[in-house]
Amino acid sequence: MLLKTSWILIVTEGAPTVTARMTTFTPKAIVHKKFGSSACYEVEEVHESTQNGCPGLAIMHKGPCLYRCTLQLPEVTVVSGIFKKKKDAEQSAAELALEKLGINPATKSPSLQEAWDALVARVSFLFSDEFLSTLHPLSGHFRAALQRDGDLSGQIPASVIAIFDATLCNMCKSLDPKVESNPFLVIPYVVRAAARLSELISTSEEELWFRRRNPYAPETVESSSIQQLGSTEIFSIEAINVPSSLEKTVERVILNVSSSGYFLDVIAKQLGLSKASDVLISRPMGKASSETRLYFAAPKQYLLDMSSDLLNAKEACNSEGSLNARASYLSGQDIYGDAILASIGYTWRSKDLFYEDVTLQSYHRMVIGKTPGGIYKLSRGAILAAELPLAFTTNAKWKGSFPREMLCTFCRQHRLEPVFSPQSTLEESSMSPKSHKKLKVTDLPVKEAQYANGCVVAAGVKDSVESGGSFRCEVKIVSKFQDFILECSPKDSFKKQSDSIQNVSLKVLLWLNAYFRDPTVPLERLNASADGLNIRFDPQNFIKVFMLCQHIHNVRHNETEEGKSVCSNSMNVSYALPGSEFRSLNIEGPDSGVTPSNGSLSSVSYSVSLVTEGEHMKELLESSDDFEFEIASGAVIPHLETVVMQMTVGQSAFFSMDLPHQELILAAADDSARMLPLLSSSEFLRNN
Repeated sequence: MLLKTSWILIVTEGAPTVTARMTTFTPKAIVHKKFGSSACYEVEEVHESTQNGCPGLAIMHKGPCLYRCTLQLPEVTVVSGIFKKKKDAEQSAAELALEKLGINPATKSPSLQEAWDALVARVSFLFSDEFLSTLHPLSGHFRAALQRDGDLSGQIPASVIAIFDATLCNMCKSLDPKVESNPFLVIPYVVRAAARLSELISTSEEELWFRRRNPYAPETVESSSIQQLGSTEIFSIEAINVPSSLEKTVERVILNVSSSGYFLDVIAKQLGLSKASDVLISRPMGKASSETRLYFAAPKQYLLDMSSDLLNAKEACNSEGSLNARASYLSGQDIYGDAILASIGYTWRSKDLFYEDVTLQSYHRMVIGKTPGGIYKLSRGAILAAELPLAFTTNAKWKGSFPREMLCTFCRQHRLEPVFSPQSTLEESSMSPKSHKKLKVTDLPVKEAQYANGCVVAAGVKDSVESGGSFRCEVKIVSKFQDFILECSPKDSFKKQSDSIQNVSLKVLLWLNAYFRDPTVPLERLNASADGLNIRFDPQNFIKVFMLCQHIHNVRHNETEEGKSVCSNSMNVSYALPGSEFRSLNIEGPDSGVTPSNGSLSSVSYSVSLVTEGEHMKELLESSDDFEFEIASGAVIPHLETVVMQMTVGQSAFFSMDLPHQELILAAADDSARMLPLLSSSEFLRNN
């Protein structure tokens, strides 16, 4: 089989012991705790006009949208400063109010007993009549559990309570910081807290479920909109089965969920489990509000032993079930045995069950979305045509997500934190490198920032911009526990602070992308490539974070050993790579004499189709009517750039090439389920 593409050029233009951890409360949280609903926040927009850079022309332009907040309390009224975000203005107003009232918003470190008492009180509230009728992701599970038949009626799996109540999870984090990296550690704490509520809750440590002993009040059940008999509806929901064995393929499954039942029972059956209490649930995948999660089974001994000895618990789990590398890679936490990837659950917005299909295309897009190159491809909507560019030139010519945004997305995907440190070159003579201003990924308040040439710069550096100064930027990436992963300190300087941030972000992305293309690269070569980009990294921490990436790579490597060729997707188009030659190339249309040049912005209309030898079958994979990219920036696959450089405005080109990685094809195809057997049954499939 071949990958056939057609292109039309349109236009070209230029801690070991358990201790209570200190709990931090925001000013707004303290105000709410003390004043409740009597605290009234009023946020107003502030429109500021900015004058252009020409002194002789008084042309005013609309500035960025800013906000100011007025907070009214029974005893005082305050007005905040001006901020870029509403929430920052509200927090500032709350902080000013606390200062005027003489309330110290200092953090409080509860005692171990106080932390446990708070946890027990929270568990007690979750089983109250009041909570059952609230709009909460967890209360939906309580209502659904009441519809279960027989002895299962009212049973709530321990894993559900541990995962779906953020307040309870944060309480457990104050008892044990390791909960941050392993959310399943919440389960033993919930079990111990429930044991202190024996008059309210019946428990089963062997089966890890809870049930309220006394029935809910009839009026509470009625107001909770619990499904009545006789109005049952069946929902067919598409999900993905992710086998633990890398030798087995990921496949599509259908979950038939009844409106009068509990969806976790259906998932348990799909996993071959007898009870929903045997199902464990991962963190949400993607956005925090997402209900896309992995459901799987793990040995109970693993859960019960974690509170005492995490290492022994993992060894026990490994002896009874195998690590699911693909599922663990996606979720960023240990997943054992086969897993079901599904988007289903309850939300803050409605008491009804929320669900949406998770297709094979969705799965493969999630996989490639864990890599820098994949993040860029998805942002452009061009999985087969786009590549992560080699250079950041200008904002106008850059298409897709900006490098800083992509680096933040990548770090969030892998539970890392980037810290940017921009520095004006005019300040370097009077400031040591250690005194660089640190910029977290959050935006700066307006009162601490100035605007220069359309970008936000740190306070105190505006003069450098106006006087011809330049900027450098360093970026450091650390884990959630502040373990050092890597740091990039380039020597390049830029006139704009924003350009320095974008360029250092791109350097890190390119280096990481090269690693993800070959995770088995020897450490010596990895160090050499890092030195060339002014990157230093901690090998042990780096490999620990991205260890599972090697398992994903090994799947592709095995395909290579079976006789399928793989070649590097080099971004350098100045020479032909072995195995990347065109199968065929045909350029049609009159020569207009207008050809693209390096650095110009070109627009093409294209379509990419999967075809067999002799073109007996043709399947459209990807297309675009207006796809822009900068010539010679490496923003597209080498084949496309090579062809476009030979064309003039208005011409069309048709060329064939060997197939890229199967993963990219399945991520691009609308019907990946139909495409998969087509690819696997072909004797002519070649990957490069």
